[in-house]
Amino acid sequence: SSMGHCFSWHHRLSAGRLRRRTSGSFMRPPGVIMKTTLNFAILFVGALFGWFTAVSMPYIWIGAALVAFGFAMVNIFKKQISPVFVMLYALAEGVALGGISYFYQSYGEANGYGNLVLTAVVATFIVFVVMLTLYTTRIVKVTNRFKKVMMVALISYLAFAVVSFIAALFGVGGGFGFFGVGIIGVVFSVFVVILAAFCLCLDFDAIEQGMRYGVPERESWRMAFGLMVTLVWLYLEILRLLAIVVGRN
Repeated sequence: SSMGHCFSWHHRLSAGRLRRRTSGSFMRPPGVIMKTTLNFAILFVGALFGWFTAVSMPYIWIGAALVAFGFAMVNIFKKQISPVFVMLYALAEGVALGGISYFYQSYGEANGYGNLVLTAVVATFIVFVVMLTLYTTRIVKVTNRFKKVMMVALISYLAFAVVSFIAALFGVGGGFGFFGVGIIGVVFSVFVVILAAFCLCLDFDAIEQGMRYGVPERESWRMAFGLMVTLVWLYLEILRLLAIVVGRN
């Protein structure tokens, strides 16, 4: 879902599906910030529920993960973004994230490290700030070549992740798939964290391009959704990397 969102917005701009407005309200940074904050608050509430029901009712967070994927697909491909679907995605994703985080935390505690989730949250925030700084200072520039490289990298990762998931079902890498196979697995995991981090630059560029094109305020919901998808992906990749390192130690 992250890969789909990264490029659907740029496609809309290039194809002219989102027209420059001549009247009405325009998308502005405060609107994106407000909607992103609201959705993360909803996600946090869902995460609490998923965390505290992870053991007693695991089918809830597993089902929520499937529901969240469905809402993500709707939000990615729907021409006119729906605030309700974005918030429902945040809630379902939060429940799924809470359940997943609980089991990662338990894994960390079993291996002598009890701050796995907290470390992943802090690391995600730090990476976000660093990438925002790199983007705003133009140290990282989102050019057409950058987008093409990201597309190839994301498609390659998707293929690798599918094969790794199948391998994990057969116990490869201690349940982590190819990501859990020795030092090579750690290198792969670090690469994916870096890939997810650079996807944030695509989100930042989408927001900037949207304001430049004068798109309607409603599209700030799409931007908030995009940031959430990427940050959730980044958090999960950091969480997995930490779990692999803790397990090796």
